[in-house]
Amino acid sequence: MTSYRNFLLGSAVVLLAASGAQAADLPVKAKAVEYVKICSLYGAGFWYIPGTDTCMKIGGYLRVDTTFNGGAHGAPAWSGDIGQQNRYADYFVARSRMALTVDTRTATEYGVVRTFAQGDFQFTTLGGSSRNPNLLNTNLGNNTQLLDSVGGGYVAVEYLFIQFAGFTFGKSSSAYSTPWNGFPGNINSNLLGGNNTDTGVNNVQYTADFGNGVSGSIGLDDPTVWNRTSLSNLSTGLNAVGTTGNAYGGTHAPDIVGRIRVDQAWGLFQISAAAHLVNASYNTLTASTAAPTNLSEISGHPEDKWGGSVMAALQIKNLPTGPGDDIKVDVSYAKGNTKNVIATSGSSPNFAMFGDSGVGYQSVGFGATTDGVYRPGAGGTDGIKLTEAYGVRGAFNHNWDPYWSSSLFGSYSAVRYNGAVGDLSTAKGAFCATYSASNPGLKSADFSCNPDFNVSQLGVITRWTPVKNLTFSAEVQWFHLDQKFTGTSVLSVSAPKPATVYEFKDQDTVLLQVRAQRNF
Repeated sequence: MTSYRNFLLGSAVVLLAASGAQAADLPVKAKAVEYVKICSLYGAGFWYIPGTDTCMKIGGYLRVDTTFNGGAHGAPAWSGDIGQQNRYADYFVARSRMALTVDTRTATEYGVVRTFAQGDFQFTTLGGSSRNPNLLNTNLGNNTQLLDSVGGGYVAVEYLFIQFAGFTFGKSSSAYSTPWNGFPGNINSNLLGGNNTDTGVNNVQYTADFGNGVSGSIGLDDPTVWNRTSLSNLSTGLNAVGTTGNAYGGTHAPDIVGRIRVDQAWGLFQISAAAHLVNASYNTLTASTAAPTNLSEISGHPEDKWGGSVMAALQIKNLPTGPGDDIKVDVSYAKGNTKNVIATSGSSPNFAMFGDSGVGYQSVGFGATTDGVYRPGAGGTDGIKLTEAYGVRGAFNHNWDPYWSSSLFGSYSAVRYNGAVGDLSTAKGAFCATYSASNPGLKSADFSCNPDFNVSQLGVITRWTPVKNLTFSAEVQWFHLDQKFTGTSVLSVSAPKPATVYEFKDQDTVLLQVRAQRNF
């Protein structure tokens, strides 16, 4: 047995020695390890894509919002079921979102070539602020909220652009906009009073740097999705809250925009201007929906009209109240370009709010947001009457200490239909004649029609940042609708409201929005 064990051990030694000699004879080349290198050219977080001279940064945030007595992302209860405060209205709305950003930059002989993209993976309360199953079953092909089903959600695209030699191509913030867009100090996406393109608009723009913090930009914006409100063909009638189908024609020209900006240590000053084409589809359209008929093309159309807007913006830094404190404010005026005053992160709202009344069943206040109105007649049309709007908004931002901060913000906006009630050749006269004809219910002796309206907002937010890049926020916002109708009228408003007597009256609402956000 001992001899047998010795034989096995000796054989193993011989085999190992032989294999070692064979391995030593083979040429062995270690594979080079390619380490990711830090790129310090463009700030923290960039790294070189292996094998290239392109630097990349992946970032974003994860955010959870809940709004009480409002719509998603802090929209006041200014329309729909929450505006009616009926049984279909959600008392709260939640949204969870992860924004993912990819930023690449390459140094070239022409300067830096940059690409940037942001996609938002999000899940929101189904139906937004309404759980009306009848409402959810409509508009099936154009309602992203229907994707917020169990295990669902959707991806929203904010920015997709290329920058090269001073040019920007793609979906980005307009050259017209301020750096803060519609967020001077708020977290809600619905602070009216000025321009907002924070989720991007398809555009081409060029920026020239003149030195000493002075720059100028010009651009062409695609108005199709972003820069239009509504154009009303009054021959289709007006419903009880003053709206009708949108009679805009196809997009015939881009918005022409530009700005001059001064950016210094003390703050920022900017002047912006925009030109916007208002063009109608046809004189003859289907009642209430403004859909075309077989008579539309031969009925003609009003002449196109150019409108536009201007904005002045100011930021003041280095305030004596504390380090990092600042004031941001912008003032806007528009004619035929109302989206640059009544602007949100989405479409411009029409307002329809209901409340208590000691006279009628309830009170109602409404405001129709339009770029213009026109009134076809036997001779063709009176032409497009452009709507005017103006607004101001701003915020004071204060840091209590490295962990706590607060902002006081507000806005005031006004929409005006020019002319006199009795003059059918003016916007106001044509609107009121159509409204009375479309809503012939019995009116009180003190009834008067005036589609002009004002909206005001005032809010405060406090933020707590216990650790870097993690912030908890709570924002309270008051919204006021100042409408100009007087008296009472029998109105057939949207169901489930009854057709009965309503008092025209100003309306108010308050909301609370809370947020937890982790940046990365």
